Amino acid sequence: MNDMGVIERYKHDLQTYSLEQMRYIPEPGSWSLGQMYSHVILVGMEYLDNVEACSQAKEEQPLGKTKGGEQLFARGGFPPIKIKLPDVPENTPSNTESKEDLAAGLDRVQQRLMEWCEKVGEVNPRAKVEHGGFGWLNAREWFDLVEMHFRHHGRQKQELEQRLGL
Repeated sequence: MNDMGVIERYKHDLQTYSLEQMRYIPEPGSWSLGQMYSHVILVGMEYLDNVEACSQAKEEQPLGKTKGGEQLFARGGFPPIKIKLPDVPENTPSNTESKEDLAAGLDRVQQRLMEWCEKVGEVNPRAKVEHGGFGWLNAREWFDLVEMHFRHHGRQKQELEQRLGL
């Protein structure tokens, strides 16, 4: 599935949830569907900000990806495992956004992906921004990471849907 296909699926599914389903947290320490949606939108925008930062970089970066980053890109996505972020406030997405706000957020990510789709290949591949876990990524890698991240959370989305009986 391409970038737009993944996001289109999220947009379609969002319309099928009630507000109560969106905000339901199945167990302490887990996220609701709404929080998961908020997370993928925020991270998608952050990754696209990094695409833009690479496009504006004046210096080339000789360093590359970490071993984990190399494995991620060789695999073409995240491994099918749960990744637990540190339990700090900035890692706890909002559980109060409306379906309309989340749909608008998905539209913004999709619009920015479309804007970069043609021009990302023109960005100097040696202009990079550092990712905390994957090392130094160029614009194409940040761009591709958006879709990988949406796909990764697709498994979480399915699990949450199953818990809701959807």
